[in-house]
Amino acid sequence: MDNHSYNFPSDCTPLTSCKTGRKPTGSTVVHMGAAGAGRSPPPRDYLVWSLCNTLYVNFCCLGFMALLYSIKARDQKTQGNLQLAQECSDKAKWYNILAAGWNLLLPLLAVVLLVLLLVHLGASKGSFDFLGEDGLHNFLKLFSW
Repeated sequence: MDNHSYNFPSDCTPLTSCKTGRKPTGSTVVHMGAAGAGRSPPPRDYLVWSLCNTLYVNFCCLGFMALLYSIKARDQKTQGNLQLAQECSDKAKWYNILAAGWNLLLPLLAVVLLVLLLVHLGASKGSFDFLGEDGLHNFLKLFSW
């Protein structure tokens, strides 16, 4: 675009001061109130925690449920409905706790079962060395018919 298409009054041009007696009307002031004046902080939405639990794919899609409630809590918070946002935030928190507990329980259970298997095999008759000669071969013989 060329500058000829813009029409400015002759006494006011961009980047220069106006020659007329017009003065700015003042500034706009918005009073926000004192910080922390009887208000509780907005509810948390636990979105990052929910994303981590969702990506880990756990039992009964608990992480996905937490993600849904986290998004709903964030939406309600932006709309100004803090009571419903708090309810959704609480649900997201508990689904995240359940999902994280389940995510920690399965690997812990697998380690405990492996330790119990090794203790049982070490105490049984004809114990053998897993890392020595023929250790793996002898171990596999236990499971052959």
